[in-house]
Amino acid sequence: MKKVGILGGTFNPPHLGHLIMANEAFHSIGLDEVRFMPNFIAPHKEVSGANAGQRLEMARLAIDGHAGFRVEDFEIRQGGVSYTYDTMLKLMALEPDTEFYFIIGGDSIADLSSWHRIDELARLVRFIGISRPGYENTTPYPVRMIDSPEMHLSSTMLRDRMAQGRTISFLVPEKVEAFIRKERLYGPECNVAEGEETPS
Repeated sequence: MKKVGILGGTFNPPHLGHLIMANEAFHSIGLDEVRFMPNFIAPHKEVSGANAGQRLEMARLAIDGHAGFRVEDFEIRQGGVSYTYDTMLKLMALEPDTEFYFIIGGDSIADLSSWHRIDELARLVRFIGISRPGYENTTPYPVRMIDSPEMHLSSTMLRDRMAQGRTISFLVPEKVEAFIRKERLYGPECNVAEGEETPS
């Protein structure tokens, strides 16, 4: 069986914390690859500042040159609200010889009980958990925790820094920062595509 890790999220923007999580899971579990999978509409978050195409491109730029990493555009192509259970069910049907691992940080571990059809999802995939400062790693669901350097870094923090005119250098890959500045993201000029915000 091919062993594939899925790192899902908005990637708004992707940052070094995402890369560290993927790298630690890749080596600790002995995965064949890790796929960065941007969602289209996140069930639990409002997406603002970058549209789906821009977030997908930033994910591609973030992993450029990293062997073993690739971008999975399945949820972007599917459109609509991106529910992990629905996505993984379809991916498993397309790739029956693949064993999927879903990589989550401490914020997601604490929130697993609110995920769509979580009991069924927990039977489909193996959760790989990575600690995050300020969050508890307790959950009734099976999560295999792995050791990883902890970074108090989030996409929200980076968007706030950009809005305040502060630097994000060394917090995101250089190519991602260049793209953000070229596209004028995370400021008053940003353009969010229709349908990108989570419905109320």
